[in-house]
Amino acid sequence: MAILSRARRVSAAFVKIADTLVADYDVVDLLHTLVDESVGILDAAAAGLLLVDPAGELQVMASTSERSQLVEVLQLEAGVGPCVDCFHTGAVVSISDIAAEGAAWPLFQSAALSQGFRSVHAVPMKLRGHTIGALNLFRQDIGALSTEDAAIAQAFADIATISLLQERALRESTMVNDQLQRALNSRIVIEQAKGVIAHTANVSIEQAFVLLRSYARSHNQPLSEVSKDVVERVITIRS
Repeated sequence: MAILSRARRVSAAFVKIADTLVADYDVVDLLHTLVDESVGILDAAAAGLLLVDPAGELQVMASTSERSQLVEVLQLEAGVGPCVDCFHTGAVVSISDIAAEGAAWPLFQSAALSQGFRSVHAVPMKLRGHTIGALNLFRQDIGALSTEDAAIAQAFADIATISLLQERALRESTMVNDQLQRALNSRIVIEQAKGVIAHTANVSIEQAFVLLRSYARSHNQPLSEVSKDVVERVITIRS
């Protein structure tokens, strides 16, 4: 029964993400759905997603927790780490024991261990040789992902990539850059809105995002638009 339930959940996740291929969608919400589903289905404690901006710089676009986001930001500041290497090489980078195998990235190693992460599995987001980011799974246990979980993680990354880089965008590079830039701009506003809600509602940053996302969904509005209204004090979201 547990296996059947997991299989159904995997199938439902693919359907949810694949829906963006044929309908209008909120890019940032799509990416958060991807990391949420990755943690819910795979053997991970947290997940984060990096995307490259038009200038060629990696940005943290979605994260299931402030802990994994912290580790990713530290990697980006240092310019090194398994998730950064995954993007640059376009290949999976799996560290089954960060304490024993992470010496090549001392800043990442220290930050990850301090946050309770013991292993990490990074998969590239790429299509036809064009890499746009990486999906990163952080785990609290030592050991590699199972072959099945690793395959599902790559499939999640692949379908999200296809959603972002649809055929019409691939035919014109400026459209790709515009799509990614809109997502990055939205992320900045969302981070600002999280801070506003955390302050006004006296909740944690993570709870602030839950409230923000719930409001957007219940009012059938894009996350970026609700965030803009929160920052400009057009609306106030409380717990």
